[in-house]
Amino acid sequence: MLLAGASAATHAQSDTSRIIDEGMNRSQVMSTAHEVVDGIGSRLTNSSSMRRAEDWAVSKMQAFGLSNVRREGFEFGRGWDLIDSEVRLISPRPIKLTAIPVAWTPGTNGVLRAPVIVAPISERRHFAAYRGQLRGKIVLVSLPGEGSEPTDPYFKRHDDAALKKLDEYNQPRHDPDALEERLKRQKFAADLDDFLASEGALAWARISYRDGKLVHGAGYTFQTAATPKLPGIEIAAEDYRRLARFAKDGDAPVLEVKSDVRFIDDDSKAYNIIGEIPGSDPKAGYVMAGAHFDSWAAGDGAVDNAAGSVVVLEAARILRSLGVRPKRTIRFTLWSGEEQGLLGSLAYIDQHIATRPAPAGASGQQWASYWREGWPIQRKPGYGDLKAYFNMDNGSGKLRGVYAEGNYGAVTLLKDWMSPFNNMGATAVVAAPTGGTDHVYMQAVGVPGFQFIQDPLDYGSRLHHTNIDTFDHLKADDLRQASVVMAGMLLAAANSDKELPRPPLPTKPLPSDPFEYEYPKDE
Repeated sequence: MLLAGASAATHAQSDTSRIIDEGMNRSQVMSTAHEVVDGIGSRLTNSSSMRRAEDWAVSKMQAFGLSNVRREGFEFGRGWDLIDSEVRLISPRPIKLTAIPVAWTPGTNGVLRAPVIVAPISERRHFAAYRGQLRGKIVLVSLPGEGSEPTDPYFKRHDDAALKKLDEYNQPRHDPDALEERLKRQKFAADLDDFLASEGALAWARISYRDGKLVHGAGYTFQTAATPKLPGIEIAAEDYRRLARFAKDGDAPVLEVKSDVRFIDDDSKAYNIIGEIPGSDPKAGYVMAGAHFDSWAAGDGAVDNAAGSVVVLEAARILRSLGVRPKRTIRFTLWSGEEQGLLGSLAYIDQHIATRPAPAGASGQQWASYWREGWPIQRKPGYGDLKAYFNMDNGSGKLRGVYAEGNYGAVTLLKDWMSPFNNMGATAVVAAPTGGTDHVYMQAVGVPGFQFIQDPLDYGSRLHHTNIDTFDHLKADDLRQASVVMAGMLLAAANSDKELPRPPLPTKPLPSDPFEYEYPKDE
């Protein structure tokens, strides 16, 4: 006769085997990716394509048999569609440039033809140098810099040494002036637009931050009352530098710019898409996996982050197809508004988990920035219900482990839940934290939220936010492995007799350097 513990262990091993079989032999992850990446394409928050993607995700979750599938809305701002664009150099010689409108800037209302002026502006104190010189011009606001050639390979995977390097403790740093500086940077886009418009400029252009004819087009003036007055364009670095050389060497180059865009104001809310596999014990809480569903408009948002989104959906499909009956509910979430400041996951936390005080009237990015510095944290009744959250948002590379985020008490359980997948390459539970994605606000209120470690591939070197972020850069073997690991860890967390320990509820930190002096800040 088997003991109860042995029976449970045998059942868990059987579940793991079935997950691997389903996820490797009957995977739908690439066909799901084709539907959203090729079929829908870019998914800028509140754009027309994002609305189509939201409908698709709801239908997909329902087709996979998830329960309680729903949209959860939060206040965001304007939608913006890029319909068509073209930038051409007219003189001193005709060239079609690689360029893209900056998101949430207005269009040109036809074709705009004007000379350029190179006027690098990164702070308000630079305005004075260009007064009276900008009327009727397209203003190139970036320093041209110099071209660069890569010294490291574009495409790489983690080896043991790279994973070991991640397992190093990084002391937290707290600068009480950081919030002020962050808010000032956010406001600078509006300040620059006001200055250029007041000087009679017709449009502005910036340099792409990567070489290789890559463009991004990221912009953050999505709030209804924050729409700029002037069209903004991002020009590929090689083309931008050529314009700057022409401007230095002779008559001002003349550009033709066409930016055909559309603002969408029928619904100012963005929506997270949520579905569940119900747990058998309503008092046991829930575990959750998530990925952000939104993208920028330059490419099709394949590795950032359709990759994570289809892995979340495939993990849901695998578990639902096996008919598992977990003790805890398993929740699957596709976040919106991540690219504009993790706004979808922040809204979820604010609605379900915990709140932090912010000044009256703070909204959008301002609200998100203030939220990190709001004290004390006020826990909601559902604070203790979320037992574990797993996030995927680092491209198409296979899962190599998980960042423990300084929650050292959780390491043993995380390693145990991951152990069945060690021979697939998922081995590391590392001390280092990682930021910039949707587990961050969970960590900020003491919830066990974790980001997976992934092989970097060419995510950071050339795909992240760029015009070449398309289906061809998704790696099928890696996404199948990621789906299996995510499904297995979710089920283990949902059925575990032990809960992940929570880190301490954060309280207001003291300055890391109480004796620091700084230069006076630019007004």
